[in-house]
Amino acid sequence: MAESPVVFDRDLLRARQRRAAALGPVTFLIDYVAKDFSDRLAAVLRRFELTVDLGTPTDAIRRVLAESGKVDRIIAADAIAGKTTAENVVAVVVDEEALPFRDGSLDLVVSALALQFVNDLPGTLIQIRRALKPDGLLLAALIGGDTLVELRVAFAAAEAEIDGGVSPRVAPFADLRELGALLQRAGFALPVTDVDRLSVRYASPFALMHDLRRMGVTNVLLERRRRPLKRATLTRMAEIYCDRFADADGRVRATFEIVWLSGWAPHASQQQPLSPGSAQRRLADALGTQEISAGAKVER
Repeated sequence: MAESPVVFDRDLLRARQRRAAALGPVTFLIDYVAKDFSDRLAAVLRRFELTVDLGTPTDAIRRVLAESGKVDRIIAADAIAGKTTAENVVAVVVDEEALPFRDGSLDLVVSALALQFVNDLPGTLIQIRRALKPDGLLLAALIGGDTLVELRVAFAAAEAEIDGGVSPRVAPFADLRELGALLQRAGFALPVTDVDRLSVRYASPFALMHDLRRMGVTNVLLERRRRPLKRATLTRMAEIYCDRFADADGRVRATFEIVWLSGWAPHASQQQPLSPGSAQRRLADALGTQEISAGAKVER
């Protein structure tokens, strides 16, 4: 089997997450996702005995889980797990690319704004599905492909103009259709994907970059340019950003795309598609029209 390409420097990712925590993290995006997560969880009419919160950078999702009253025990699993004082939460150090959970041991796996930095996302989804009990649920939110499109465009234009070439600066996040297909490949039943877009306004592109630094999500691409960014390139990037993506009041826009995934570990009790030819009524009868066989000509 071919190995998955290594796109992200995950050691650097952890270092930048630790730096963000030390600086005082900017949490508006994860808090926004947590609010949406609360609404989605409320629509699930069941209780979960053992839940894993996988890689979520703050405790925002765990607070939602606790407030829901739908979970008994929570494992906070990520690469830089810290101590927790919550009564029903255990913190463990886990690499999202190599899950240590026994097959069929978990009732619910949740993750917010973490799995987009996994090099082998199909492999991670397969591991999650195997770790879930039959009829167990995955509910996750990832950064989508249109995130920071304005910053990507501005940097590309500035580097082409000043440096004569373009270097990768924003991660190639997956899009909605790709993620839906990955859920199916991983063996999830009843897979669902949808997308939400959030437009955030900043005083300048530099204010946006400051927030990205304190989110711990600055460039961790393995193929990133290692030389320091030229002041002229950075200045030109800001000019292009303001020219193309500023509102009338001078503030600039930044797009954040959130892709939601949900899927269930297969179970006999779940809804199943009908087998071909099992319909009890013709479509033509339901529509009140005449059925025409294949190849027949329609009289006008």
